[in-house]
Amino acid sequence: MTASAQKIEIPEEDRLRADMYNFLGLLLARPPGKELLKKAAALSGDDSSLGEAINAMARVARATTATGVESEYTALFIGLGRGELLPYTSFYLTGFLNEKPLAMLRKDMLAARITRAPNTFEPEDNIASLLEMMGGMITGRFGEVASLEQQASFFNKHIGSWAGHFFADLEAAKSSVFYAPVGSAGKAFMEIEREAFRMNAG
Repeated sequence: MTASAQKIEIPEEDRLRADMYNFLGLLLARPPGKELLKKAAALSGDDSSLGEAINAMARVARATTATGVESEYTALFIGLGRGELLPYTSFYLTGFLNEKPLAMLRKDMLAARITRAPNTFEPEDNIASLLEMMGGMITGRFGEVASLEQQASFFNKHIGSWAGHFFADLEAAKSSVFYAPVGSAGKAFMEIEREAFRMNAG
């Protein structure tokens, strides 16, 4: 996704939320290299579900290599013909790729002035791009900081309806080792976000 460069002051809680969206997005966009694995290995969490998943991710990151994670990523998302998982909104909601959910997303991206980066060839409704978009909306990366109402609308339409299922599938996938706690962390974070948006709407 392309962005306009500007410094915007946002609350620390929102900065942390954006960081989590962006971190998960990076891990899912491509196999993490040595530097990203080192960052994952240095993480520490509390005794919440999300914190425990982050601790597990750090433990596995310390015990694995970039080459090992690349092989795992390939098995999960690329494979011979296709990977074990298809991380797209259209697939999870309709059973097919490039369906109505992708068209709806493109319409909302246009309204939010979010454009696909020129070197990106994946459909925009893949989980990594959606997490990146959400992180960018929170920090104002694509222009103005999105209001909580705008964030909730985007989350509920394009992420909340299926991402929890995807992360549960990632957690349980037979090829998942490093990505099992990534799935646990994503699942817990999606639940936190869904509940927070629900409470704010009430």
